[in-house]
Amino acid sequence: MKNKFSLGFLTLVLTALLLASCSKVPQAEIDAANAAIEEAKTAGADIYVHEDYIALQDSLNAVMANIEAQKSKFIKNYSTLKDQLSGITAYAQEVKQKTETRKAELKTEIENTIAEVKTLVETNRQLILEAPKGKEGTSALVAIKDELNAVETSINEANSMLESGEYLTALDKAKAAKEKANSINAELTEVIAKYKANVKGKKS
Repeated sequence: MKNKFSLGFLTLVLTALLLASCSKVPQAEIDAANAAIEEAKTAGADIYVHEDYIALQDSLNAVMANIEAQKSKFIKNYSTLKDQLSGITAYAQEVKQKTETRKAELKTEIENTIAEVKTLVETNRQLILEAPKGKEGTSALVAIKDELNAVETSINEANSMLESGEYLTALDKAKAAKEKANSINAELTEVIAKYKANVKGKKS
């Protein structure tokens, strides 16, 4: 009889301890999730992988709402929410890594675009030497030279942005410079082709 009483008492104690452990707000897990999300944001997740970052925040907000709901219950159980918080922490770490990968991709794309534009600028400067130098042609070529100078300025600015970690802005500026350089190239190529065709026609 005494053994049965002791066993029953021990069961009650263990049950009480289990309930007590499940009824505590999982503050350590909350702090870990918040810290992981902050690390992802510091890496630039809100800018470079925006959708993933928003999904991450939404997940945490949903869990926190459930935690608040549990607080109002007589018998509280946070065990499932603990697991969810651990999952959010792991997800935040993945989002941070995805951010770093995206930044590396952007950096490579910017560097390649800048290199392409520099080559285009040099090509265009050579084409200017081949272009017709008539009265109207000379003034047009002066304007084109100014445009090429502006393209070079944009590329230098894009490079500075790249070095300071402003990847999206740098890419936009580099792409705009490339578009302008291509436009100048097409214009010069067309003018030179027409000029050569006229010269050939006169000779024949």
